[in-house]
Amino acid sequence: MNRLALLMMIVLVGSGLALVNTSYEARRLFVEIERAKADELQLQADTKRLEAERRSEGTSLRVERDARQRLQMRMASPETTVYVSEARGAASGSQP
Repeated sequence: MNRLALLMMIVLVGSGLALVNTSYEARRLFVEIERAKADELQLQADTKRLEAERRSEGTSLRVERDARQRLQMRMASPETTVYVSEARGAASGSQP
């Protein structure tokens, strides 16, 4: 009887340890899944932000602002514009 009780005690302790290990592993995996979901949400937010940035990069207002600030360009005015006129014959390549 003592051997049977000892064997049952060993099986019970082993079963308890297996249950604790399984619970720990399940909790660890749950935390990992939640962390991955949080990372996914962050990546989605970053993607949306980057797409909005990309769309704004090509707008004419952005191009004009960058031209003024970084390249020190200014808008053309009629006073600074030089118009070149060309004779009809010269434009077609024929000699007069």
